[in-house]
This record gives sequence, C-alpha cells and structure tokens, in this order.
Amino acid sequence: MRLILNSFGCFLRKKDKCFLIKKEDKVFEVSVKKVKSIMITTSAYISTDAIKLAMDNNIDIIFLDKYGNPYSRVWHAKPGSTTLIRRRQLEIAEESYGLELAKKWVINKFRNQVDFINRLKKTRPKKAERLNGWIKSLEETVRKIDSLKGTIEKQRNSIMGYEGSGGKVYFEAISYIMPKRYKFEGRSRQPAEDEFNCMLNYGYGVFYSMIEKACILAGLDPYIGFIHTDNYNKKSLVFDLIENFRIFIDEAVVYLFSQRKVKTSYFDKVHKGMTLNKEGKSVLLESLNKSLDKKVRFRGRNIKKRDIIQFECHRIANELIKNTGN
Repeated sequence: MRLILNSFGCFLRKKDKCFLIKKEDKVFEVSVKKVKSIMITTSAYISTDAIKLAMDNNIDIIFLDKYGNPYSRVWHAKPGSTTLIRRRQLEIAEESYGLELAKKWVINKFRNQVDFINRLKKTRPKKAERLNGWIKSLEETVRKIDSLKGTIEKQRNSIMGYEGSGGKVYFEAISYIMPKRYKFEGRSRQPAEDEFNCMLNYGYGVFYSMIEKACILAGLDPYIGFIHTDNYNKKSLVFDLIENFRIFIDEAVVYLFSQRKVKTSYFDKVHKGMTLNKEGKSVLLESLNKSLDKKVRFRGRNIKKRDIIQFECHRIANELIKNTGN
C-alpha cells in the first residue's frame, strides 16, 4: 500500500515495526510490511526515525507539492526497488532487451496511429483510398523497426530515422482530413507555424509533466532514457515514454478541429509563428481532460486513459527488475 500524508499538521513517526500516523486527535498504526511507498504533501511532518525505518525496509519517500507533483524523493542506497530500477535503466543500453523494449514503444505509437487513421477513415469514405496509402506506409515502417537486431546503442539512429519518416507520413494523413482552413505542412514546434501544431505542442507540453510524475511515482528515473540520449538535464525517459501516449493528445486535438470547435481567436501571432492564448488553452484543456477521463479497455480491464500512464510506468519498472542479467 501507499501511505499518503496529505492533511495539514499530519505527523508520521516510528513505533516498533510500525508507522504511527497522528492526524488531529486520531492516531493509527500501519505495519511496515504493508507499506511500499510514502507520499507526503502539504504541511505534514515525518520523524527521522520514521525515515530510517522506511529506508531499512526499502520504502521510498516521495514529497509532493500542493498540486500533487513530485519534487523530491528519498530512497535507500542499497540496490533494491528504486535504486535497482535506476541501475537497470543504465545497464539496458548494452543489452538486446533494451532494443526490444525501445522497439515496443515506437511500434506501439505507430500502431496507435494506424488505428486512429482507420477510425477517421470510417466517417470519410471519399478519402479512404488515399488514407489507405498512408496506412500501408506506416505498417511498412513498423515492419522495418521490428526487424532491427542488436542493442539500442547500435540501432538508435535507425529507430529515430524510421520514427522521423513515419511521423511525416502520419501527419500528412492528419492534414488531409483537416478542414481546409486548418490544413498544415508537417510538424512545427517552437513557435508553431499553424493552429494545429500550436494546439498539439501545448497538449504535448501538458503531457510531459504527467509522464514525468508517473515515472517518479513508479521509481523510474526520468533522466535515464533508452532511445533519446541522456544529455545533461534532459528528461530522456519522458521523451521515450511519451511515444506510447501521444495518441491521447492527437485524438483530442484532431476532434476539436474536425468538430469545428476551434476559432482563430484562440491564437495570437508571435515572431515567426503563433501561440495559444488563454481562451485557447482553456478550450484545449477542457477537451483533453474529458478525453482522459474516458474509460477504455486496456490489458483486460476498464481503465481511464489518464490512469494508463501510471499503470504502464509501474509495469515497465517491474519489467526492468524482472529482466536482469540478460
């Protein structure tokens, strides 16, 4: 279980082999054997004895700000749980398993895109023929990625090359189904050159922070990536993992445009591009939150889209521990 201290003045201390939590005039105990992690937010307190008890039992402590975002954590120096996961993140670049994991994430992204285009095609029969061409191209990209062998260190450039060429194909298809006023010429980032990319960039930006939070809560180090290089202060793993979930943003943004809910007043001109203003951000965030709260069938269970991110990060962390010594 996760022990969460989120009440003002809540206090956590050690009592024998238990954690004792005091909240106002209420006191309860929890056996150390039942606790996997401790999350502390607001103006809560923890004793040094409780910290040592947690460390001795390989229980990491996560500190959250008032918005629920993690800003620090404490874990034991011995190679177990979180530290073992981080060590595996560093080791995996030299193993064939690392390449297989990276391939899985990128292939999953392209399969999500193929599925999305197929869904868009159903309501656009007159555009089906051209959309089928882009679908075949993406499926061929998947086959090429799936055929790669070796380690991620040796195949990183190939994966990123296929990822780039596949991305161009995908966004050509998306532009094709867009209303005429909002068709675009490929991806543009900072600043965006068109309204579609403007909304997409902001949506991806929101998602980066969600994925970083999920990584930290799962014990993954967001700075140790596999596909993207681990440059100083670059959250490489976040860039890797977002590939699995970009489709959530894509769907929300495309549907806003296809349902004619986007107005030119949502955008402000900036040097060499445009930016999403307050009104536009509000519309996008409302749409995105509604989309993320929808339940979908995932790995045999009904789960909200937003919860899939945390579910997958925990699964990846467990997978890293399981696949040791390959």
